[in-house]
Amino acid sequence: MINCVAIDDEPLALVIIEELCKNIPEIALKRTFTKLSAANMYLSEFPVDLIFLDIQMPHQNGIDFYKQIGTDTLVVFTTAYPKFAIQGFEVNALDYLLKPIDPIRFKESCMRAKAFIETIKKEDYISVRSEYALVKIDLEKITHIETMDDYLKIYLENSKPIITLMSLKKMLEKLPNHLFSRVHRSYIVSLAKIVSVRANVIDIESSEIPIGSSYRSEFLAKFNS
Repeated sequence: MINCVAIDDEPLALVIIEELCKNIPEIALKRTFTKLSAANMYLSEFPVDLIFLDIQMPHQNGIDFYKQIGTDTLVVFTTAYPKFAIQGFEVNALDYLLKPIDPIRFKESCMRAKAFIETIKKEDYISVRSEYALVKIDLEKITHIETMDDYLKIYLENSKPIITLMSLKKMLEKLPNHLFSRVHRSYIVSLAKIVSVRANVIDIESSEIPIGSSYRSEFLAKFNS
């Protein structure tokens, strides 16, 4: 499943994208935004796989916004102006869709995103810097991750935790979205390592992880799927 958001200052354009997404089972449109500021706040907490992004936005160009957020998230630019095409591809956009959006072209973009994401997710490890060395960590060994100021503590099965200098947001961008979920402002959990979920607590081996109220619905939707 490809988790995505759509950003456009025209509400009708967002309605059209919502309808197009409904016809593609592989796409899960999480939210839509008419303001870049609101989108930025959401993405800082809930990274997604793909962004459908208008270019002509009030106050800031969509391309500049994409550069600013500094994310590895895929982007498909949507616009009525073909003159921006070159700029779009200069920031490695996955695709560039002209309005009115053709349903066939929209589906092609989604399938391209699916193929790209599946290729990335075949990797079964991440690398982080810890104690002056680059450490390779198998994803299947990670149980959960805790933030401690500017550092992260990565808990592993049958091994001591690894400490690395990184933000929780940056770590989320490195992890496969379908295998891990942020459940609290201080925690990421491996969905495969969850023993049980009760009230606002997740049991993972000998640890109890709190579920933050602002993360609960996103986590439960992912966990139940």
